[in-house]
Amino acid sequence: MKACLSAVCKIFLLFGVMLIHLRGSSQSLIGVPRVAILAPLYIDSAFDNTTYKLGSTSMPRYILPGLEFYNGAMLAIDSIKKSGRSLDVWVFDTKKKNLTVDALAKEMESLQFSLVIAAFSNLTEQKRFAEFAFSNNVPLVSATYPNDAYVSGNPFFIMLNSTLKTHIEGIYKQVQRMYPVGKFLLVTRKGNMEERILDMFADAGKKTYPIKYKTVELPDNFTEDQLLPLLDSNDQNIVICGSLDENFSTNLIKTLDRSATFPVTLVGSPTWDGLRAVVRTGNANLSILYSTPFNYIRTDKTIAGIAAKYRQKLNARPGDMALKGYESMFYFSNLLLQYNKDFLNNLSDPKYRIANAYNLQPVKLQTSAQIPDYIENKKLYFITRSLGKITAVN
Repeated sequence: MKACLSAVCKIFLLFGVMLIHLRGSSQSLIGVPRVAILAPLYIDSAFDNTTYKLGSTSMPRYILPGLEFYNGAMLAIDSIKKSGRSLDVWVFDTKKKNLTVDALAKEMESLQFSLVIAAFSNLTEQKRFAEFAFSNNVPLVSATYPNDAYVSGNPFFIMLNSTLKTHIEGIYKQVQRMYPVGKFLLVTRKGNMEERILDMFADAGKKTYPIKYKTVELPDNFTEDQLLPLLDSNDQNIVICGSLDENFSTNLIKTLDRSATFPVTLVGSPTWDGLRAVVRTGNANLSILYSTPFNYIRTDKTIAGIAAKYRQKLNARPGDMALKGYESMFYFSNLLLQYNKDFLNNLSDPKYRIANAYNLQPVKLQTSAQIPDYIENKKLYFITRSLGKITAVN
């Protein structure tokens, strides 16, 4: 335990020193693009000036995602430096005490950034910095937040984590391809979000040939006696979860894992990527399918190389947030360095691909719109799991 805590302190101390170093002079380096990184770092929670104050007990979980994203981005900067290229990188803590989102955006306006890469944690941040990107004509890459709320008429806003609508349309088409025949059951619960999901699923069927499915609403604490009679032991059963609620999803997974005596395919939401119940199934009759825009294969040579460098530098295993930080920094900064003013027209150039084949497409919420409302990653990976292990990636 002491060794583990020591490694955590080492990561945070290095993190603090590097942050201070990067937030140096306000003078722009001549001919060098200036890039901003926005992340929920909670520096004031961990440091008193330059003194680490969390002690050797444990690190609060809320700090880890932003910290990992930052460390991944810093590792990417090292890789860019080794290629002989230069960037003027500034890091901003979106959770800095006594600094509002609006004040931070105003602070950034005079610094003439060429690119902003952000790990947003709420809609307030997204709304304000989307406005900043539009008013300053600065491309903003939202690397982690899967929401298009408060974003419209903004061709500078780039969303890597695909919207729920994109996932539902993708899942609909994938289920069509994989299961041309079968008994389709859409299981949902009572709630406003669930009603939106049902509407999106119905709309997805209008854009292609429709799936014949039955919708059933169950209580949160439903039992197998309420679910199993809805299935057919003589047919291929495709059960689609129409809720993002984690407890409801977990109950659905565990119920089928415990009781399915005939083949059942359970189709989930993008929130199932990393859901504990998904990786703990043990019933060979149960197959789980879900979509994700991020697919980090740990045995891949490039990903394994990044992980090795991360361990060497920080004595820790990189999580998905670290890989997202590395990939977004490396990919988009290199595109900026190569294409400069023509950056937005070359977003899907695969030259600097790390793991994910981004398919960045302009989205118009109204067909009559003159400009895109935002740019979204439309590439989805479809993960199939059986007995808790990945059996296919499409």
